[in-house]
Amino acid sequence: MLRNMVTPWHLLILALVVIVVFGSKRLPDTARSLGKSLRILKSETRAMRKESDADSDSAR
Repeated sequence: MLRNMVTPWHLLILALVVIVVFGSKRLPDTARSLGKSLRILKSETRAMRKESDADSDSAR
C-alpha cells in the first residue's frame, strides 16, 4: 500500500519543496555535512565491529 502512495511525482514535488524551503545556497552545505556525518558513522561502526570481533576472539 505504501508503495503505491510514493510515486516519482511525489518525490519530485518533495524535492522542489526542499529546494524552496532551504534555498539553493544552503543545499550544498547541508549535503556536504550530511556526507561527513555518514562517513563518521560508518567509520565508528567499523571500529565497533573490529573491537567486538577482537573481544570475542580473545574470549575463546
